[in-house]
Amino acid sequence: MPTTMKAARIHAYGEALRIDEVPVPQPDQGQVQIAIVASGVCHTDIHATSGDMAGRPSLPFVPGHEIVGRVSAVGAGVQQIKEGDVVGVPSLHWACGECDYCQAGWETLCHSQLATGYSVDGGFAQFCVAPADFVTRIPHGVDLYEMAPILCAGVTTCKGLKQTGARKGDWVVISGIGGLGHVAVQYARALGYQVAVVDISDDKLELARRLGAELTVNAQLNDAPSVIQREIGGAHAVLVTAAAKTAFRAGVDMLRRGGVCVLCGLPSGEFPVPILPVVLGGLTVTGSIIGTRVDMDEAIAMAIEAGVKVQIEKQPLENINDIFARLSKGEVLGRVVLEIS
Repeated sequence: MPTTMKAARIHAYGEALRIDEVPVPQPDQGQVQIAIVASGVCHTDIHATSGDMAGRPSLPFVPGHEIVGRVSAVGAGVQQIKEGDVVGVPSLHWACGECDYCQAGWETLCHSQLATGYSVDGGFAQFCVAPADFVTRIPHGVDLYEMAPILCAGVTTCKGLKQTGARKGDWVVISGIGGLGHVAVQYARALGYQVAVVDISDDKLELARRLGAELTVNAQLNDAPSVIQREIGGAHAVLVTAAAKTAFRAGVDMLRRGGVCVLCGLPSGEFPVPILPVVLGGLTVTGSIIGTRVDMDEAIAMAIEAGVKVQIEKQPLENINDIFARLSKGEVLGRVVLEIS
């Protein structure tokens, strides 16, 4: 077992990450140590390293919250996980289990929660540690690189779609076909929805059509809400995964009466909500943040059963700053996954 490892760390908000040589973390009681195989790169990682998220962690820290690897050591008291097991480490690193939110099945709202790759060091490294109770087992035989993004993009969109309350046959709009959106299209199809897609990239819209979208709208060339209202009479539900504020107001405007707009994207700032249409149309606008451990297991099982395939691009850890630059410009088609091991 090595005593040091490579890790991409942020030392100052808004600056480039550095590849450092740091000690390999050791598992405390109740924790496991994971030799990381694959680590997905999410747009939220950019927010984390830019310092525009609440509760800034102490610097330096290791980002990354889509982690798949093999258990390389177990701490005292761990019985349910053993060395050699393949596990995933999700964004929800830990929650207290005792507060009102946790007791009601909403551990993602726990005020005491810790976030992987933010509150604690994450997956842009060769090893990490995590509570054994919060890692998830990865079924045998799956592609570990394709599975890594399911731990964030998968569970986030699967949970968000279910939160819309849409029924089979309903029209659901996926706004933004990035790392989350192209996965959301596949989950929406698996759930039996009719799927429309909005983006500003023809390449991403073509990807959405290949994945089963029945209607696509280029929002740079068309007024997307007008097209959605004209073509399908408005959406029963909209899932906004885009990182652009304009997509949030447009998401509300695409709804039919009684529709639900669920927000998953995380741009900074605010967006206007029109009072009269929301009130008179009985619209619902709500947020959805990742998912619980139960949601995680459901998202993984559905991905395997329905054949949800994440379009991945493998890159080495050393390319992380170039990856961030491309992601910020919307130049990544699908998801970049770091080849750690």
